[in-house]
Amino acid sequence: MTDELSLSIRPPAVAGIFYPAAGPALARELATLLAAAAPAAAEAAGSVPKALIVPHAGYVYSGAVAASAYAALAPARHSIRRVILLGPCHRVGIRGLAVPRATGFATPLGTVLLDAALTDAVLALPQVTQSDLPHQQEHSLEVQLPFLQTVLEDFTLLPIAVGDATAQEVAEVLDLVWGGPETLIVISSDLSHYHAYAEARRLDSASAKTILALAPLEDFRQACGATPVNGLISCARKRGLVPRLLDLRNSGDTAGDRSRVVGYGAFAFAFAENSADER
Repeated sequence: MTDELSLSIRPPAVAGIFYPAAGPALARELATLLAAAAPAAAEAAGSVPKALIVPHAGYVYSGAVAASAYAALAPARHSIRRVILLGPCHRVGIRGLAVPRATGFATPLGTVLLDAALTDAVLALPQVTQSDLPHQQEHSLEVQLPFLQTVLEDFTLLPIAVGDATAQEVAEVLDLVWGGPETLIVISSDLSHYHAYAEARRLDSASAKTILALAPLEDFRQACGATPVNGLISCARKRGLVPRLLDLRNSGDTAGDRSRVVGYGAFAFAFAENSADER
């Protein structure tokens, strides 16, 4: 049984590349990033986020921006029990959305078990298929897991790779698995890619304003995860979520040169205070 189970665990694909491969070193880096983000998260504290948009580059580039979103989850450490994680496909093209056959995703911090019931539920939708292939080397989902393992106590995961799909197809999936306060939605997306620093700041500022207005992004040139972002925006409008910008920077601000940068934004979506609709 142990051997069969081990075969169904997806091993980390980008450990040692996007983040440290050794568990103790990874834990130290995450602790440093989250501690630096904690004061700003506390200052901006409001309702616990129902959904986050976070970047997915190597931690040296976007880790501080991502930490600003994950630090906001501190009050819900014990109450969030399920995470719905969506990110764009970078290596394998697919039609629609794909969930893995694996029963768990491993990182140097341990293994996160996948939510079998939610997997079965979304597979009832025609736009969702089941395949390990788009997940095997996909970093957009993997790099979020060590953050989640650090800020949450115990949770199951539904990882969804988003390919050639519509925002409405994504929104239909999110509606199905929305749940209550026990369920967190995480959208993994960077912003603009490979513009000069000043141009990237202009483009990313405009994209941030679009997201904060709960308006759809035009295409992947604004954000590589534009499709899942737009699916979340559709649900947020319908359900009364209020977005908040937590951080907006690019690789020229963190660890790269400024001739060709990648943009990163962190956003939290929460119900308005005293809102009764948290379904």
